[in-house]
Amino acid sequence: MTIARAFPNKKFMQVCWVVPDVHAAIDSWAHSAGVGPFFWFDGVGCTGGRHRGAPAEFPKVTAAIAYAGDLQIELVAQDNDDPGVFRDLFAPGQSGLHHMASICADYESERDAYVRAGAELAFEGVIGNSRTCWVDTSPTLGFMVELLEPSPTRDAGFAAMRAAAESWDGIDPITRF
Repeated sequence: MTIARAFPNKKFMQVCWVVPDVHAAIDSWAHSAGVGPFFWFDGVGCTGGRHRGAPAEFPKVTAAIAYAGDLQIELVAQDNDDPGVFRDLFAPGQSGLHHMASICADYESERDAYVRAGAELAFEGVIGNSRTCWVDTSPTLGFMVELLEPSPTRDAGFAAMRAAAESWDGIDPITRF
């Protein structure tokens, strides 16, 4: 029996949870799993955002990212009740696995393959200097997939986070990027 390969990129490098309290989630990850340091973000800058086809701002969020080996752990708390890519899956006060992310070799081709396979484009915009989108695979996978366009800036940021994790002494679980 052959299983179809509808989604092109299965090299997930990040897992993201929506959480009610980023500080509490960081504390749990640092003390239970030894993961850190987490890089703290007050908001995410995004231009040209579109939520489900309509122009939209990126949701107001607090977020933190750390590495656990080669896997990036992202924790996100939406700071308001406005509709958006995070509220698409979780109402205020709810939490859980929101998405897994991949860095694309060919961003447009991979995004379009997900859409052709039946996943709705939930949000797309430029974060930093690279395109980023979330395709809604929740009906089939139970979570969304985030696709990241590679860039030297993004690569350098992720490399710095990974290096910090490799040399983390376990003392201060939060750092600012």
